[in-house]
Amino acid sequence: MADKPTDKPTRGKRSKIDLLPEAIRKKLDMGLRDGSITQKELLEEINDLIRVAGLPEEAELSKSGLNRYASKMEAVGKDLREMREVSEVWVAQLGEKPTGDVTKLILEIGRTQLFKAMMNQADSADEAVDIGMIKDAMLAAQRLEQTATLSHKREKEIRKAFAEEAANAAEVVGKSQGLTKEAVQLLKNEILGIA
Repeated sequence: MADKPTDKPTRGKRSKIDLLPEAIRKKLDMGLRDGSITQKELLEEINDLIRVAGLPEEAELSKSGLNRYASKMEAVGKDLREMREVSEVWVAQLGEKPTGDVTKLILEIGRTQLFKAMMNQADSADEAVDIGMIKDAMLAAQRLEQTATLSHKREKEIRKAFAEEAANAAEVVGKSQGLTKEAVQLLKNEILGIA
């Protein structure tokens, strides 16, 4: 009887690079980012490290395996560079504004990326729903909202502290200029937003 394919989602086999010791994997990633040596030279260097580490011959990387990994890393790097460029433009435009605007921008970028990831999952109709991805997405959304709440709270605390400093400075200046106690208090209340 022939084996029939199952509809169960399976976990893909880990690549040779995923199985490398962390030190060798870091050296590989650094070599790809640096770009000062060719992929062929990097492949030889990494395979030398694999042999020195006493790993089996099967652990050595192939040219095509390294090329696939390098292409994947470049795609991720390209996305990060593009996001960094967009963020830098927005941060430059918001530079004179309160830091809360920058935080809001970062949170919005995070929400957008989360939404894109969920849409990509939804577009893959032929694949089973990845419960782990949904769980991770919900956790990411929760963390983004917590960050937004904390950022808003921190912004309010900063504004309150600034208002208190300004009110105290106004009190000192008001007294030195001969304002009455009531006028100084009125000025402080106005700065602090107290009716």
